[in-house]
Amino acid sequence: MPALPPPPASSSTPSSGPSSPSPASPPPRAGVVAALRAAGCVFAEEEAELILTGARTPRELAVLVERRVAGFPLEQVLGWAGFHGLRIAVDPGVFVPRRRTEFLVDQAVARSPKASVVVDLCCGSGAVGAALAAALGPVELHAADIDPAATRCARRNVVPRGGTVHEGDLFDALPGRLRGRVDILAANVPYVPTGEVGLLPPEARDHEPLVALDGGADGLDVLRRVTAEAADWLAPGGCLLVETSEHQAPQALAAFTRAGLTTHLAVSEDLCANVVTGTRH
Repeated sequence: MPALPPPPASSSTPSSGPSSPSPASPPPRAGVVAALRAAGCVFAEEEAELILTGARTPRELAVLVERRVAGFPLEQVLGWAGFHGLRIAVDPGVFVPRRRTEFLVDQAVARSPKASVVVDLCCGSGAVGAALAAALGPVELHAADIDPAATRCARRNVVPRGGTVHEGDLFDALPGRLRGRVDILAANVPYVPTGEVGLLPPEARDHEPLVALDGGADGLDVLRRVTAEAADWLAPGGCLLVETSEHQAPQALAAFTRAGLTTHLAVSEDLCANVVTGTRH
């Protein structure tokens, strides 16, 4: 990686005599932009501003730049991600919330604007649950994930909003008293087919947990597990929302229908987002 520019020499350093002027070192911002651009960061200028703002010391700045140049996701480098108007804490090794998933939040709020019990399943950082709580007002919020690193991170985002985080495999993590009471069940399940995980960008493939990416042979293994049990946990009129890909949507809709849910597919072309919703009646 290009070296960051050294700090300028102190003006109090005595001169040993006349010498030829040396080229001025580039300011820190220029050095950071150059390092990021050389590493292939498309939005080098914007990322540089965020990193410079987040660094408290020159040493910390160097570390942050080194991590970004090494391929770590920008959100893990900064320690936060912008999501649905919130600043979500993101720890190293935790799935980074995607902007397209904001569409899932919007769909949930539109369908259940008076929801009182919300569950964020496969929560990762807890971004979806935190965003739902912020949009809906006071709710009973629960988030769950099988990954200990994710649940540690989720507590930083969910607990300040009055929520509780549980660790375990899907519904096994939830307290039994929620059965039949959930108004919004948001499950941002992994849906990348196993054979395509290796094709993901290095930021995701190398720095996000496989359990948050790999959805099995066709990418729908976890989705099918969630839909098979969802109706038992939903309140009457409650809805399950899952993000999927365009080509997986027909199979996802079929799984929802088999589970006895009334299904709907919402698509955002701007965000390249597909959200399948199933409502219990």
